[in-house]
Amino acid sequence: MKTYIGIDNGVTGSIAVINDDYISVEPMPCKTEQSYTKARQEITRIDVPVLKTMLSRIFLPCLVLLERPMVMPARFKQTMSAIRALEAVLICIEAWKLPVRYVDSKEWQREILPQGTEKKELKKVSLQIGMRLFPGVNWKGFKDADSLLMAEWARRNQL
Repeated sequence: MKTYIGIDNGVTGSIAVINDDYISVEPMPCKTEQSYTKARQEITRIDVPVLKTMLSRIFLPCLVLLERPMVMPARFKQTMSAIRALEAVLICIEAWKLPVRYVDSKEWQREILPQGTEKKELKKVSLQIGMRLFPGVNWKGFKDADSLLMAEWARRNQL
């Protein structure tokens, strides 16, 4: 029995674990601290020790599906946050020697979400589909079901 771990990258993302006997989805563990810049501002970062502990409970064999981060020079702050989050997640994945595959969101959305879903509706529709497919999951506080739908897509396709 193979376990699939879907990671919706970023500090607002989530981590889902699914196999034939188990389903779990949790928000990405994060912490807020003073920015590394001279400006008086806070940044949100992945809480690496918590994430490492979460990944230590993974059932083997497994495959980690990691959504590619947004990289847009016009959205510099968001891009930097996404890259910092990606690096933290990769450090945790590498620590446990878990196999990883990068996935573009359109790749799994094409098969899981209804055709014709507008870009502005993606998160809402993702949550609705997640709630329908996995009614036993506590969806309180989630804005989408991307990580779990990504893991389900991989399971259906036996990646």
